[in-house]
Amino acid sequence: MSLLPWTIYLSLGGALLVLVAGARSAAAARGLALAVALAGWGVTLGAAVGFVPGPGLQTLVDVAWLPEFGVRYHLAVDGISLTLLLLTGLAATAGVLFSWNISERVGEFFALYLTLIAGVYGVFLSADALLLFVFYELAIAPKYFLIAIWGSTRREYGAMKLVLYSFAGSALVLAGLLWAHAAGGGAGFGLPDLAAGHYSHSQQIGMFALVFLGFAVLAGLFPFHTWAPTGHVAAPTAVSMLLAGVVMKLGAYGCLRVAMPLFPAGLAFWQPVIAWLAVAGIVYAGLVALVQDDFKFVIGYSSVSHMGFVLLGLAAANARAVSGAVLQMFSHGVIAGLLFAVVGRMVYDRTHTRRLQDLRTLPLHRLLPFAAGTFVLAGLASMGLPGFSGFPAELLILVGAWKTSPAWALVAAAGVLIAAAFTLRVMQLAFFGQTGGPPAGPVPPERVGVNPLHRLPPITWPERAGALLLLAATVGVGLRPDLLLNWIGPSLQSSLMQAALKGGAP
Repeated sequence: MSLLPWTIYLSLGGALLVLVAGARSAAAARGLALAVALAGWGVTLGAAVGFVPGPGLQTLVDVAWLPEFGVRYHLAVDGISLTLLLLTGLAATAGVLFSWNISERVGEFFALYLTLIAGVYGVFLSADALLLFVFYELAIAPKYFLIAIWGSTRREYGAMKLVLYSFAGSALVLAGLLWAHAAGGGAGFGLPDLAAGHYSHSQQIGMFALVFLGFAVLAGLFPFHTWAPTGHVAAPTAVSMLLAGVVMKLGAYGCLRVAMPLFPAGLAFWQPVIAWLAVAGIVYAGLVALVQDDFKFVIGYSSVSHMGFVLLGLAAANARAVSGAVLQMFSHGVIAGLLFAVVGRMVYDRTHTRRLQDLRTLPLHRLLPFAAGTFVLAGLASMGLPGFSGFPAELLILVGAWKTSPAWALVAAAGVLIAAAFTLRVMQLAFFGQTGGPPAGPVPPERVGVNPLHRLPPITWPERAGALLLLAATVGVGLRPDLLLNWIGPSLQSSLMQAALKGGAP
């Protein structure tokens, strides 16, 4: 447990080493990045083995940092944060494996990548609200350069839109925290300090709106979700995996860890609005995914739809729904990462097209059988098939939402059917479509003269390893969700989490 802060230090130190190594050898930079990612994941696995669940945060480090502002370097962990730390380590490792083909400015790419990972670890470990905000910003900044330099389709537009939305949300969060700090007497920015502040009902309504909305923008809350599909499509494969896998979870985690327990009266006031926006996101993004022709846009909109379930679970604000929301954060992080890996790395990098009307003319199930099999399994997991992690997560959310409002659960359940529809559609068109017919519309220049019967480059060992790791995670948690739920449940018994659940009680 005491080694968990080293996930931050290893990632930051590794970023510097990778930057230096990349100037001399691309292979050395790749190998070092993988070693750092594995080391961070190993630390989280080691902590998980010795973790004893209990209510409240377990302090790891607590020292004065900026005493004149009331900020402490306070790192702590509970079952919720440990679940997401494990996800971060897994996603970071898989992302490096799926970035093995990066050949341009390799050292700089992995240096920015590991810096982003360090920020994510820091957010999940922070027990001081302003420290959490600092790490939150650290995770946002590298995204612009990773997408703008190494991305594809309208990469500069996608990078700028993502960062502007992120920083706009951050400004709202900071304004809300400063307001709470001043109104509470300025004792400090620690979560217990802010929770102890005596805020009026109207103040809580305003503070909650600022902080929750600021974080929820990064979680893809409808109608502030539009950065997500364009950002996912523009980003290189590993960055798409991180955006969907862990970065969107930062927003949901901030809502759960900061906004909900600090301002329970605000949660009670805004609860119906949040729930209906979450439900609208589930249905709307699913319907948009159903009519997309760009393979990656389908997965991008599906991420928005599935994150809607996370936000619905938080809005329902009972132990069952919130437990499902945290489990869905882990599940979606694994499954979305796997889907983006198949689409971006295995398919697009070999066929040079993401148009479903082009892909349907290729017998990809024969040309890339490993990719086809992986996508089928990941698609079934995304649909919530029993045996995969999505099933217990979405079931808990729907049952918990029903307890608070049956109407929310009924409309959200329609989103499950829509997810099945767009997943089966894209699966059939991309991998099992009719062959021999001409593609609809103009053929991309790089596809002109390409014979669909020619062999495509085989799936590499790093791709196979990354896919198998993510598949093992979704199956493992699908078969034994109690492994994570036994950590999450006790964490909800803390005084801070109980304040949030009581605030949202019907």
